[in-house]
Amino acid sequence: MLGFDRERNGIWDLFREMERLRESFRPAPEAPALNLWESDKDAVVTAEVPGLDPKNLEVTVVGDTLTIRMNLPEPETRENEAWHRQERLTGTYARTLRLPFEIDAGKVAARLINGVLQVTLPRAEEDKPRKITIKAD
Repeated sequence: MLGFDRERNGIWDLFREMERLRESFRPAPEAPALNLWESDKDAVVTAEVPGLDPKNLEVTVVGDTLTIRMNLPEPETRENEAWHRQERLTGTYARTLRLPFEIDAGKVAARLINGVLQVTLPRAEEDKPRKITIKAD
């Protein structure tokens, strides 16, 4: 019976390895998932980052471009443990968005609330809409 168990475990190891190989050929999902909306004064981007420590997030702004980079660490395993399925993303992911206006980089604010990163991107003064008075002669 012991020989059968060893053989069966070997077959399951083969299936797990084949599944890992198959998964490696899947395209990486765009992460994090984003929403973007704008007003006359700013834009707001929200990104889903559940369970992520803020130290594993980076937000950068250059001109009219926002980049959100996140590092998803590999979960720790204890001795004599083996994965049966691992679907959660690991590694470094980045999303870059080009906004339809220049950003006042000095006033950008980012906060993490219940697993959602919210980045508020104020329009640069020179890019804010201005009402023009029309003079009649």
